[in-house]
Amino acid sequence: MFKTCLLSLLLVAPVVLNAQSASKDASPPPAPAPQVVLHTTQGDITMELYPDKSPKSVANFLQYVRDGFYAGTVFHRAIPGYLVQGGLYTRDLQPRRTRPAIASEADNGLSNLRGTVAVARGADPNSGTSQFFFNLVDNRRLDFVGSQSGLTWGYAVFGKVVKGMDVVDKIAALPTHALGPFAGDVPNPIVVITGAEVVGEPSPSAMDAKATSAASGTRAKPTTKAKSGGKR
Repeated sequence: MFKTCLLSLLLVAPVVLNAQSASKDASPPPAPAPQVVLHTTQGDITMELYPDKSPKSVANFLQYVRDGFYAGTVFHRAIPGYLVQGGLYTRDLQPRRTRPAIASEADNGLSNLRGTVAVARGADPNSGTSQFFFNLVDNRRLDFVGSQSGLTWGYAVFGKVVKGMDVVDKIAALPTHALGPFAGDVPNPIVVITGAEVVGEPSPSAMDAKATSAASGTRAKPTTKAKSGGKR
């Protein structure tokens, strides 16, 4: 009788241990990467964001989206073979009031490859606010190489286009001209972001288009000037 009970315990024990081990190993699946859809006058662009690599940049961008900030802003800069930039200026090329700038995350190990989206900024690496740009090609020269200066710091990638890169290319292929405060590179006709939303969330109400200020613009490469159709 004792032997029978002992054998039963030996047979049951591994099953119990395996169940406990499986319970400990079981963990909730990682949350899916957030996606944002930009509705533009040239078509829709869907981006997948990288909160694990660029938490501050992603949180900042998502807040602008949820606030309805981007509705009515334009892509004010398009340079074939380089980038398409927007996210601050209204149809009449007036800058909107932004929240405080965020610290750069350009040293996150991500590269400015074709299709990625990065934080646009001024000469100060930590001056990024609402503006962003799409890389049209592999712009590795915009990657972080050191913290010595704004030039070596690079530009923080925080997502990539997963649908609608053809729309980005179409915007880049539009003729450009000088308009408002810009000496060139403004798409003609101007391309408007009519709305932006986080996939799976209710669409935000459009921000009042009159909410503008004298906030300074940001440029991906403020120290040099592009020739027609060239790179900076």
